[in-house]
Amino acid sequence: MTTVDTSRPHVADHRRGSDFARLSREIDQAGLLNRRRGYYFARMAINVLMLAAGGLAFALLGDSWWQMLTAAFLAVVFTQFAFIGHDAGHKQIFRTGRRNNLVGYLHGGITGISYQWWVGKHNLHHANPNHEDHDPDIAIPALAFSREQSRTKQGIYRWITKYQAFLFFPLLTLEAVILRIAGIQAVFRREVNRPVLEAVLLTIPFIGYMTALFLVLSPLQAILFIVVHQGLMGIYLGCSFAPNHKGMPILTKEQQVDHLRKQVLTSRNISGGRWVDGLLGGLNYQIEHHLFPHMPRPNLRRAQPIVENFCARHGIPYSKATLRNSYAQVLRHLHDAGAPLRNRTAAPVEAPQ
Repeated sequence: MTTVDTSRPHVADHRRGSDFARLSREIDQAGLLNRRRGYYFARMAINVLMLAAGGLAFALLGDSWWQMLTAAFLAVVFTQFAFIGHDAGHKQIFRTGRRNNLVGYLHGGITGISYQWWVGKHNLHHANPNHEDHDPDIAIPALAFSREQSRTKQGIYRWITKYQAFLFFPLLTLEAVILRIAGIQAVFRREVNRPVLEAVLLTIPFIGYMTALFLVLSPLQAILFIVVHQGLMGIYLGCSFAPNHKGMPILTKEQQVDHLRKQVLTSRNISGGRWVDGLLGGLNYQIEHHLFPHMPRPNLRRAQPIVENFCARHGIPYSKATLRNSYAQVLRHLHDAGAPLRNRTAAPVEAPQ
């Protein structure tokens, strides 16, 4: 398992406790925490136009196998809506929680993902990224992110983990569906703040979606449309989130690392031009996003050199990779984590109670 070396000077102490405060002052003085409502209004308008274009193409094509291209296009559009929902959940768009929540609920309804359930889960991840006991994003039944985790797997999960590097991208086709199911379960268990509102917002678009498909398309085409749309959306979502932390150091309960180093050491940036910014919804600046989750997405690009320079001055490792290399690192890490299960002498370990 990759962990942070606590013998090195990046472990928290009183002398370094104000490093984040100093970095925050630099960021604030640069005006990078100011809201960018114009950007978000333009971004949301573009997304709505793209959604309308997809709907128009669906209506014009009618009962046709070419609708699979529409499904692929809408997978991209729905993921872009999910990125806006992510930003609203972090209160990046408006200063007030009420307005951000309004945007978040609407986008959650469109994408079919419970907004409040996702916000709660995502906040736990931000508080303890890559922590083996507290980060829900590395507590996935079918995957292991350390050799110790792989030894606890049982049944079909054990077989999947054994070959998880090869199965990773195929498994991502289920990501969108899994998120929807988990959100619906949370809503019906009343584990969210406004279960009735979320139930309505998730149900009405779903009924409209299914009705349109089975009215316009043949049953086989409708089913394949759903498979293509949801599968590609899952891959897009997974490929946007996976490079950010997978393969980075994992923190244990014995390690005490200050906020700055906890966020920087466990995160990876994806380098590239503005096309990468658009493709990944700003999540390619994962280090800056984790340090300043309220920072509007378009300001992350300007914050990046400030944060990298600060880390260099303070001897804090700052990780970044190209999109291709980041996936290679993720797959190598997953392959290594599953190594004990490919050893025929490895015996299963009882899962912790």
